[in-house]
Amino acid sequence: MRRDFEIGGSEEMDSWFQSKWFIRIISLIFALSLYAFVTVETDTAQDESRISQDSGSATELQVLDEVPVDIQIDSEKYVVSGVPEYVTVSLEGKTGLLTPVAMQRNFSVYADLSELEAGEHTVSLEYDNIPEDILVYIEPETVDVVIEERAVKEMEVEVDFVNSAQFPVGYELEEVTVSPETVNLTSSNTVIDQVAMVKVFLDVGGLTESIKNRALPVNVYDSQGNDLNVNVDPETVNVSVEVERPSKSVKIKLKTTGKLPGDLELESIKPVDEEIEIFGEKDVLAEINDIKTEVIDLSEIESSGKINVKLDLPSSVATEEDEIEVDIQLREDDAD
Repeated sequence: MRRDFEIGGSEEMDSWFQSKWFIRIISLIFALSLYAFVTVETDTAQDESRISQDSGSATELQVLDEVPVDIQIDSEKYVVSGVPEYVTVSLEGKTGLLTPVAMQRNFSVYADLSELEAGEHTVSLEYDNIPEDILVYIEPETVDVVIEERAVKEMEVEVDFVNSAQFPVGYELEEVTVSPETVNLTSSNTVIDQVAMVKVFLDVGGLTESIKNRALPVNVYDSQGNDLNVNVDPETVNVSVEVERPSKSVKIKLKTTGKLPGDLELESIKPVDEEIEIFGEKDVLAEINDIKTEVIDLSEIESSGKINVKLDLPSSVATEEDEIEVDIQLREDDAD
């Protein structure tokens, strides 16, 4: 039974392939499939090409902040005020042109003052190195400037000490040197005439060692202590200062009060070390011949021995130790 089925099926398939209509149908199906495949591939390629073209021709706007502004003027003759240091630049154009300009920022914005004389002027900010097909908007578009003749003045640099209250007691600031001693100030005549002080500031809080050639920025002020915006050459100077610790050995004087308890009598009372080294400014030390202790209350002493007593130091004097040893010797009153 199975063999008859296989033979019958084979004969039926052969008759199909020998039929013209069957072959035509198969050919039509194949042709339609091939057409559909080619159409889809063509449409895909066209869409990709169209997207690529659109991305290159699309228009966009990019805003660039903090674009520096150059000044074109004879800087040996004039100084200028009123030109902003930075501006905002907006660029509009096709993406293909705009993107590299915005990313590289290889263009410049400037105020051309080269043909103007001293005085007040309103000028438009200009730019270069941007393709013509890109629209450029600068904010602000115009600026009010003041052009003045250049003036130069030489001034001596002063040193001000900061945190002097925290300068350690017992130390003294000696010779202070500034290198260079003078600086050149450049600005307009109007500003230069206002200059009253040129200073550097040295922090001496906690300072116990000398300073050698510390670079400090130069500051310029008017008579009211207001900062003045001028060009300083050089902008920093080197400051050196000698820090010393003058000292002197002086006698110790004991201060006592009260009476010994009971029948005790004071045989002797004296510091273990009769002198002590004190530190301070030379002028202060010259006026001091001895250092006193705080008051020793004899009524609290009950036996011979050594006790620690604090020193009564002037505020302008320092010592290595703030207390000393005092040797006290007692005896009993044998008058009876």
